[in-house]
Amino acid sequence: MALKRILALDVGEKRVGVAVSDPLGLSAQPLMVLPRRPHAAFLSALEGLVREYEAEMVLLGLPRRTTGQKGPEAQRVLALAREITMKLGFRCETWDEWLTTVAAERVLLEGGLSRRSRRQVVDKTAAALILDGYLNYLRNSNQ
Repeated sequence: MALKRILALDVGEKRVGVAVSDPLGLSAQPLMVLPRRPHAAFLSALEGLVREYEAEMVLLGLPRRTTGQKGPEAQRVLALAREITMKLGFRCETWDEWLTTVAAERVLLEGGLSRRSRRQVVDKTAAALILDGYLNYLRNSNQ
C-alpha cells in the first residue's frame, strides 16, 4: 500500500528549498529551489508541486533563536503555514529546523562542492534534512 508523500520547505526570505519524501516515508530527497517572490507565483508553484507529488502534507521548517524562542522569522513561517492551509487547503505542520542550513553546508562542503555550487543546492538540501528529521521522528514514535 503506497502512502502519500510529504513535501518539506526550508523557507528563506529570497528562496525556498523543497524536498519530497518517497511514498513509503522512508527517505527524503532534495527536489528544487523556488523563488519566494512574487508571492502569488510561489504559492502557485507550491500548489502544483503538492498536486504533482500527491503530497498529503506540507512540512515547513520552523526557525528558532538560540534561546529556543520564536523570532520574526518563525512568525513569518507560521503565517505562511496558515496561508497555505487557508488559501490552498493543504495540511501543514512545522518542524524545528535547528541548524539545518549549517548542516547542509557542511555536508555539501564535505562533498567537495564549490561555494557557487553549494549556494545553488543548500536550500533544497536543508529542506531534505528537515524532512529526514521528521521522518525519523515518525519512525521512532511508531515503534
